[in-house]
Amino acid sequence: MEKLVVIAGPTASGKSALAIELARLFDGEVISADSMQVYKHMDTGTAKPAEAEMAGIPHHLISIVDPSEEYTAARFRDDALRSIREIHGRGKRAIIAGGTGLYIKALTQGLFEGPEADWGLRRDLLEEAGRKGREALHEKLREVDPVSAARIHPNNLHRLIRALEVYSLSKRPISEFQKEHSFAPAPFETLKVGLTMDRTELYSAIDRRVEGMVKAGLLDETKRLLSTGYHSGLKPMRGLGYKEMTGFIEGEYAFEEAVRLIKRNTRHYAKRQMTWFRKDPEIRWFNPADKNCIIGLVRGFLD
Repeated sequence: MEKLVVIAGPTASGKSALAIELARLFDGEVISADSMQVYKHMDTGTAKPAEAEMAGIPHHLISIVDPSEEYTAARFRDDALRSIREIHGRGKRAIIAGGTGLYIKALTQGLFEGPEADWGLRRDLLEEAGRKGREALHEKLREVDPVSAARIHPNNLHRLIRALEVYSLSKRPISEFQKEHSFAPAPFETLKVGLTMDRTELYSAIDRRVEGMVKAGLLDETKRLLSTGYHSGLKPMRGLGYKEMTGFIEGEYAFEEAVRLIKRNTRHYAKRQMTWFRKDPEIRWFNPADKNCIIGLVRGFLD
């Protein structure tokens, strides 16, 4: 069975740098498991590693789809599996690095087969959320699938719409599909390394990252995307950084408030990431400063 190293953890915890270091040491290539880095033209706000940071290490699943395209966990799994086969075919090691927990779970455990997307229904639900508010959709979900409603926050519009879509198309709650689904055994022998740190330290790292993005031109990048026709209703344009900068551009608040909101919302996102990853008993947790311990663990696993 092929071996796979996974580096997970919250945003700004140092996953990319560690993955690059491990790839350099163990003749590997990096596969991004980041739901925003897949999009083209969105570089600054997604913290894509620059060419210099990649240090000559090949990276995969970065800038592969247009922001107007839908990209799902199922599609990520297919793309990642293909990349892993190609990497292993070259005699290299595959190292997954990212903070999108659903992508990592899809790759290592699989996904349940639910109804295909109905774009007309999704558009109708999105418009309903705009008219009545997200709480109205959440209440509708609570009536047909209280289990999923308890799991999905009212602000998570994407998951709300998917849960209502599944029920509308199948007349069965998405929670039933998830309960029935037995995740397929991982097709690899997998080592999962999680990066974590003191909350104060992590929040400081997040603030520094946001300030760096702003200095690097996040506002100009957002303006270019909007002027190119990527409207604020697109999923990637609702991502961290772009959503808040769009709010400033449209006059909803001052620039300083936009930056404050990015920092706050990123901290909230990091907290949700940790909640997700903490549920995975296979992850072995380290402080990013424990790099030598991590390298020793990976060496023992690969050898």
